[in-house]
Amino acid sequence: MPYRHKRIAGTVLIGPAALLLAFLSGCGAQNTSGRGGANDGPLEVGYVVVRQQDVPLVTELSGRTSAWRSSDVRPQISGVIRRRLFTEGALVRAGQPLYEIDPLPYRAAAAEAEANLASAVASAEAARATAERYKPLVEIEAISKQDYTNAVAAARQAEAAVAQRRAARETARINLGYTAVPAPISGRIGRSAVTVGALVTANQPDALAQINQLDPIYVDIQQSSAELLTLRKLLAQGGAAPASADVRLVLEDGSVYDAAGKVRFAEAIVDEATGTVTLRAEFPNPQGWLLPGMFVRARFTQAVDRGAYLVPQTAVSRDEKGEALLYVVGKDGKAEQRKIVAPRTQGEYWVVTGGIQPGDRIITQGTGRLRPGAPIRAVPADTPQPVTPKGRNPASPAAR
Repeated sequence: MPYRHKRIAGTVLIGPAALLLAFLSGCGAQNTSGRGGANDGPLEVGYVVVRQQDVPLVTELSGRTSAWRSSDVRPQISGVIRRRLFTEGALVRAGQPLYEIDPLPYRAAAAEAEANLASAVASAEAARATAERYKPLVEIEAISKQDYTNAVAAARQAEAAVAQRRAARETARINLGYTAVPAPISGRIGRSAVTVGALVTANQPDALAQINQLDPIYVDIQQSSAELLTLRKLLAQGGAAPASADVRLVLEDGSVYDAAGKVRFAEAIVDEATGTVTLRAEFPNPQGWLLPGMFVRARFTQAVDRGAYLVPQTAVSRDEKGEALLYVVGKDGKAEQRKIVAPRTQGEYWVVTGGIQPGDRIITQGTGRLRPGAPIRAVPADTPQPVTPKGRNPASPAAR
């Protein structure tokens, strides 16, 4: 009886403990055999393979349009405006009469100059004849040499007077021609600043009207001197090659202008007030869409980075020092972190000029949980990822 009681007691006391221990052991074994835990197994990431290429250095800068030629219409003489001979806002040709100044005073001046010239010519002929008559007389000493010298001098003075009167006549004719105020250049004329009956003067500060030639048209682009200096150093070091100076315009409404332009020159001085250098581009403007004074955005390629890489922005991060970092797939199947040189962006990419090699597999997806040296399972970017409950192994039959 004591032995049986002891056995039953052993069974009662030992049996539940053994079952509990076996249950816990089984759970632990099942948990350690799976790889789908939050901290177990390699992390699946997406990558892209990069290659070297020539990447254009695209710049977008603000600018303002200006007329290819611009000229003020100004009077050359003083007088009263008698007629206006153009329609405001119309196209005019060079030399086309625009205003008529009252010509009557200038016609009278021209007639007076003509009469003065005729008088001077007559006086010169008389003086010349006198000198010719005195010449044989002085040879036979019928008159003194001084009288002959005076006669020759008078003839020459009369000829000089003729030249003066002839110049005065020409001036009078020119002034008479200025009574018709012509267009100095061809282009589109603006509003008239004077009306019929207004008094104008030759030296007045205000123009009668302004003419702008708009086809082609200029766009003055402002670039900071620091950016221009960086570009010149890059070109000098051979890290980039000069590019064609084609320019595209983004208009004020956000649309892109149809025709491309060309950069003609860059000024050799820096604006002290703004710290910028002006670049001038020329655009065709046959339909007159571009008008002087418009604000635009100019996009153009100033240089080409030779042997650069385009890396998606999602792959690049910055540390506390501002240095650019990314992860690549290491040869041992682990994440490898590298410092790179990424001076600028282009669209949705970073332009990387150092720190990676051709053929590197750049990790672009799944970077949020990556740590240097972490084991990874790399697949091409945008590969569909399996969606499983937290802690479930995607490869297990239960997950499927």
